[in-house]
Amino acid sequence: MDALDLMLTRESALKLDIPGPSAEELDRMFASAVRAPDHGRLRPWRFVVIGETLRAAFGAVMADSLRRRDPSASEAELRRERDKAFRAPVIVAVAAKVLKGHKIPEIEQIASASAAAQTIMLAAPALGYGAVWKTGAPAYDPTVKTTLGLAEDDEIIGFLLIGTRTGGSSPLPRPEPGDFVSVWAG
Repeated sequence: MDALDLMLTRESALKLDIPGPSAEELDRMFASAVRAPDHGRLRPWRFVVIGETLRAAFGAVMADSLRRRDPSASEAELRRERDKAFRAPVIVAVAAKVLKGHKIPEIEQIASASAAAQTIMLAAPALGYGAVWKTGAPAYDPTVKTTLGLAEDDEIIGFLLIGTRTGGSSPLPRPEPGDFVSVWAG
């Protein structure tokens, strides 16, 4: 697929199923992701792969996060939180390893990790997979971060769910670019 066509047609998958990308396909996605703009060559990106066999364990981490935030969460709410780990066969947690107080502003480090995440979101359909970018409260939970091998002050940019796209497309209309563009007149 032409790169511009890929960007013009990119959309989040509504539903994902097996199979997910192979280790080699994930390696290609990560090879493209580390080409993201990186002011100061800090390499702030971190990628944590949660494969198909570890989804139940990750679901338990998500439910524990909810339980810490809301001790009165019902069993049904905890089950819904656990089930989020089964929305795709592969989940990639993308994080920014932010160097606090560095001459490169933190926002630029986070922007670089976000660009890496977006590159994965484009690489997935280029390889024939669907993807969706999720965050939510667990992304900001220090215990979730450390459980995934990150530091408490790392910033999880998102959980990228990747798998074989099933079902249709989102019924939401696409935005018009002209609604967001202005030309500075000096």
